[in-house]
Amino acid sequence: MTESPWVVYLVECSDETLYAGITTDVEARVAKHNEGIGAKYTRTRRPVALVYEEQAVDRGAALKREHEIKQMSAAEKRRMIQEVAK
Repeated sequence: MTESPWVVYLVECSDETLYAGITTDVEARVAKHNEGIGAKYTRTRRPVALVYEEQAVDRGAALKREHEIKQMSAAEKRRMIQEVAK
């Protein structure tokens, strides 16, 4: 059985903040956030919308990239989202 590819993702919360996470199933993870059983951070900021996703080669790489993204300012994250949208 092949392991699903890891993805680093960003969701925009209803208060316009951004949350970064990793998963192997983006759709299911966003649904969990919107059901209130995702991350503690997003529970009171629903609904959330997927605004960015990036493939990673493995879980370790996904965790490293997630950490890098979490260190960015909100403005830097929004610029990254805009670059992908072009």
